[in-house]
Amino acid sequence: MNWLDRLERKFGHLYIPRLMNIIVVGQALVWIIVMLINQNLYYAMMLTRDGLAHFQLWRLVSFLFLPPISSLLYLVIELYFLWYIGTSLEQTWGGFRFNVFFLLGMLGSILSCLVMGIGSSTGLFLSIFFAYAWLYPDSQFLIFFLLPVKAKWMGWAAGIWWAYQFITGHSYLRLSLVLGLAGFLIFFGRELWHWCVDNWVNYRRRKQWKNQWK
Repeated sequence: MNWLDRLERKFGHLYIPRLMNIIVVGQALVWIIVMLINQNLYYAMMLTRDGLAHFQLWRLVSFLFLPPISSLLYLVIELYFLWYIGTSLEQTWGGFRFNVFFLLGMLGSILSCLVMGIGSSTGLFLSIFFAYAWLYPDSQFLIFFLLPVKAKWMGWAAGIWWAYQFITGHSYLRLSLVLGLAGFLIFFGRELWHWCVDNWVNYRRRKQWKNQWK
């Protein structure tokens, strides 16, 4: 990506190192506060157009630190995967490129908020997982530290979860799910398009070959 190379040459020193560490620790702390001390903090950190209109500009960043409000076990598993995957991508690309990838998804989420009234980080964080599964499809995760599963299968599972939320979620969530993928689509959109075309062509060829023998 020539534009990214030029951007890195000019501004490559401007990035937040170990960004995913900050996000993971922040989400863990917010979860503790929300669950044990003050639930209103969750609503004060949400990305909302009304909040921004009242100059609550911290919401432009604070929504990134909103954890899934669920069991402690689920939280630990999700944060572990976010940390592992985000750290791996930063080591692969370098801190600047990972920051750009993250910022694109963040801006997509903010744009969806301005359009729909509420923004969500779900699409952004799923895009990080999609990027890892795309780059390292054959790497393995240990589910519950016991069951080995390749990243590509977990990527498909995440894709199904994305589609389920898109179909069943509110309209604001649908737009956030799409625009939150901005980083993934900009970084891998061309490769993804060629992959889809190649698979469609191969499918048509196999179907034509089978029809010849009927």
